[in-house]
Amino acid sequence: MMFNNVQVHKFRGQSSALNFDKVQQRCIFLYTKLMAQSASTAGKKLIKIDVSADSVCPWCYVGKKNLDKALDLSKDEYDFEIKWHPFLLNPAASKDGVNKLDYYRSKFGSRVDQMTTHMSKVFKDLGLEYSMSGLTGSSVDSHRLILFAGKQGLDKQHSLVEEIFKGYFTQGKFIGDREFLVESARKVGVEGAAELLDDPKEGLDEVNEELKKYSANISGVPHYVINGKHQLSGGQPAEVFLRAFQVAAK
Repeated sequence: MMFNNVQVHKFRGQSSALNFDKVQQRCIFLYTKLMAQSASTAGKKLIKIDVSADSVCPWCYVGKKNLDKALDLSKDEYDFEIKWHPFLLNPAASKDGVNKLDYYRSKFGSRVDQMTTHMSKVFKDLGLEYSMSGLTGSSVDSHRLILFAGKQGLDKQHSLVEEIFKGYFTQGKFIGDREFLVESARKVGVEGAAELLDDPKEGLDEVNEELKKYSANISGVPHYVINGKHQLSGGQPAEVFLRAFQVAAK
């Protein structure tokens, strides 16, 4: 078929217009999709949670597991910012460590067996095996490391807390063992742990400052402050956290 110059220019103009329309439609589609995603993200309310805990407190681990369950159930509804703060159940605890079971017997006497049986059941319900083996002692170094990890990301800090709890409560690891703490940090991608722990003064001022700021007005742990005003204490079940999120988000 033959086209004159006018027809050729007309055909080309129509082709260009069609291509432009397709590009325009594609841009609108991508823009609409992007805005929808932004609106979805913007629609999530931020829940900030400050957790005061001690690395040698079994109920703190229980509370964390239940909190994690609540976080997972609420992840499509809220964004979360979780910060861990130190608490010392025994500020005078030995840095060298003492037999865990002997320590608890000296502190709680004949109640230890009953307490251990109950704690074992609580852990079993969470899919964990509670262990009273190994040593216990000062948790200060673990708190130095946890605060240090927070500077590299709150997700890393949260993951590190899990590793430390798991090692101490289910694997008989000594809370003051440098190698255990360094390995826990390595597993979650925290860098510089060995250097931090090699200097006993590094991060110690920060731990003391946090103790004054977050622990001075509480008598036990775990303790949670949600969005700066709603407070919970103890190893609460996931359902309690879910209700607290709803109240805090109003």
